[in-house]
Amino acid sequence: MITGIVVALPEELTTLTSKRLEKGCIEFLDEKVWIIYSGAGDENARIASELLIEKGVNSLISWGCAAALDAALQPGHLVLAESCIDAQQVRLELDNKAWVNYVQSSFGRQLQIHVGKLAESKRLVETSLDKVQLGRSTGAIALDMESTAIAKVASLNGIPFITIRVIADSLTMSLPKAVGYALNEQGEVVLIKLLLFLLLHPKELPELIKLGVAFNAAKKTLKRAARGIDVITGYGFPEISTS
Repeated sequence: MITGIVVALPEELTTLTSKRLEKGCIEFLDEKVWIIYSGAGDENARIASELLIEKGVNSLISWGCAAALDAALQPGHLVLAESCIDAQQVRLELDNKAWVNYVQSSFGRQLQIHVGKLAESKRLVETSLDKVQLGRSTGAIALDMESTAIAKVASLNGIPFITIRVIADSLTMSLPKAVGYALNEQGEVVLIKLLLFLLLHPKELPELIKLGVAFNAAKKTLKRAARGIDVITGYGFPEISTS
């Protein structure tokens, strides 16, 4: 069983490897665990997932951060999706209960884990109000921009899929305007643009610091999960493959 891990952003990638990868580049953690830097968004995630399968991967992981749509989820909490709902409100049930249960039992004493529905967003959801409304309309506990696309590719190819997504911003947290201004098309923060915005809007700094603290909590959880990557990607596959 070869597992492919799709990672959208460079900061998320650093929790798995110290190497700097180009978009679409595959890195081998070992012979059975491959990672690919996809870039942000559903289309990039789809392309990266299909490339991994073309190269021989037969299970997929969506790895990175997510935004909370439920007040119970806080920065650093891990989200394991049991289903995904896309931007058109179409629900995709995931046949991954055995894998989810195994990860939950393996890491439940170390990490705060939530299992539920994960929503797809085509854009950066910046305000707390938007998140509240999206949570109500979808019933999802969290959202990101890539997991549903990866799940669809896994489903079409009949292979196992799981999310290792960690909350970076809580339901009550609105993203500073500086973030939206500084993001490029790949979902990466352009530092010079960020600094320029802060120079012109210094009152944004406290909220940006607050977001940085929350993001660091998410990265800490991802790093802890990465230390157990051999457990996540290895043990339990026989049960999944025969279910």
